[in-house]
Amino acid sequence: QVQLVESGGGVVQAGGSLRLSCAASGKILNMRRMGWYRQIPGKQRELVANIESGAATNLADSVKGRFTISRDNDKNTVFLQMNSLEPEDTAVYYCNAYGMFRLPEGVRYSEVWGQGTLVTVSS
Repeated sequence: QVQLVESGGGVVQAGGSLRLSCAASGKILNMRRMGWYRQIPGKQRELVANIESGAATNLADSVKGRFTISRDNDKNTVFLQMNSLEPEDTAVYYCNAYGMFRLPEGVRYSEVWGQGTLVTVSS
């Protein structure tokens, strides 16, 4: 199985910064895309940012200019640098990965999720 381990969440004042990390482990043959989603209780999970293996990135309009996503392909790790945080950024942030994995049922493209890390921005 492929697992994602997230770190870096916490409490920060508005205007502050946090850096999230997510490391993937397991039988990974080709990690195509890694990214971050977030969810506020009672709302749908939304894309924050993702990054392809070739380094192309996609960021939600609400975080452009404030957040940066990067990855270490050798370590199958993705980072989310969050600057100028706002109370509206408060959410549980989930790491997501899509790639070709060797699973018990065989080799296939699949998607996995992390357990989530809470980011709280106080005003």
